[in-house]
Amino acid sequence: MIALLQRVRQARVEVEGTTVGAIDSGLLVLVCAERGDSEAEADRLLAKILKQRIFSDDAGKMNKSVQDIGGGLLLVSQFTLAADTSGGNRPGFSQAAAPDEGRRLYNYLVERARAAHPLVQTGQFAADMQVHLVNDGPVTIPMRMEPARV
Repeated sequence: MIALLQRVRQARVEVEGTTVGAIDSGLLVLVCAERGDSEAEADRLLAKILKQRIFSDDAGKMNKSVQDIGGGLLLVSQFTLAADTSGGNRPGFSQAAAPDEGRRLYNYLVERARAAHPLVQTGQFAADMQVHLVNDGPVTIPMRMEPARV
């Protein structure tokens, strides 16, 4: 699974002019399931997201997690994170999970996040979304959880 974490002062997602998810200070997380991903990658990714120390402590060092500050988590599905741009000018998305599997893993991640964190908002899977954010810092962190090798 791939995630792009953005530390935000506020963020919201709109679908057809209606806000479907919004947070104040916290993390906007763009999420993409790739072919071969499972619940194990989603669990590992969520654990990393919740523990990433990318918020400032009293000394101004990035030393606190979204859990430490009681911040919001806005999870937004974005299959384009799996873009392959190596062959020409039109990206390919063959590494993204099939839509049904992507939806299943996204919903699983959201369910697990809501069980682990008090403030979780979402976008709408497969919708044409407008994402508004005030990036704090800016701080943007890419993450990838590879499937476990057997």
